[in-house]
Amino acid sequence: MNALFSPPRWWHTLKREWLLYHLGDPAFRFMFDEPPPNEWVSLDCETTGLNTRTDEIISIGAVRIVGNRIMTSERLELLVRPERGISSESVRIHRLRESDVAQGLPIDDAMKELLHFIGSRPLVGYYLQFDVAMINRALFPLLGQGLPQAKIEVSALYYDYKFRQLPAYRQQDNADIDLRFATLMTDLGLPLREAHDALNDAVMAALAFIKLRQLRGE
Repeated sequence: MNALFSPPRWWHTLKREWLLYHLGDPAFRFMFDEPPPNEWVSLDCETTGLNTRTDEIISIGAVRIVGNRIMTSERLELLVRPERGISSESVRIHRLRESDVAQGLPIDDAMKELLHFIGSRPLVGYYLQFDVAMINRALFPLLGQGLPQAKIEVSALYYDYKFRQLPAYRQQDNADIDLRFATLMTDLGLPLREAHDALNDAVMAALAFIKLRQLRGE
C-alpha cells in the first residue's frame, strides 16, 4: 500500500487492542509484542492441495532471519498429521505419503509450536498469502483470529525491484514481469534448492528477501 494511504498510527493501535481483547487464549499475547528489531521469520507450508477451505497442512518449515543472516540453527520443521488422506496428485508434488506424516503432530499442537517460534516477528514468504490462509484456518478454533504479524511478500519485492529497472514507457504499459520462483532465484543469482520441501522453500524465500533488501539499499 502506498504510504500516502496507509492507516494512521492510532488505527493500528486500536486494531491491536481490539484483537487482544478478542484473543481466544491469552497465553499467545506475545504475538502482539513489539517485534525484535531487524528480525523476521521465513515460512512455508506443504499441503494436501490448493483449496484453502478444505485441504490440510502436512508440513511446516520456518527459519529466522536476523539482519542479513539466515539462522539455520534456529529453524522449525514440523510434520502434521492430516485428518483426511493425502491424494496421489499431492504426493507427486511434495513426496510426503500418508505413512510419512502418520506420526506427525496434531494440527493444534503444530500451530502452538509455530506461534512460539514466530513470536511477534514479521513473516516472509513466496506467495505467502496461501500459507497464511491455511494457517489462519487452523488457528481460528484456537484463537478466534489469524496471524497478526506483519507479512512481507517476496514476489512483490521482486516485482518492485524489476519494475523500477524498466524505462518509463515500459512502466506505463504495466509490463509483464516473470514472477516464477525459479526465474526470480536465477535472476538474483541465488542457489535453487529442491522445491516443494517446506524448509527448503522457506530458506530460499529468506535468501531472496535478504538479496532484495540489499539491492534496495536496506
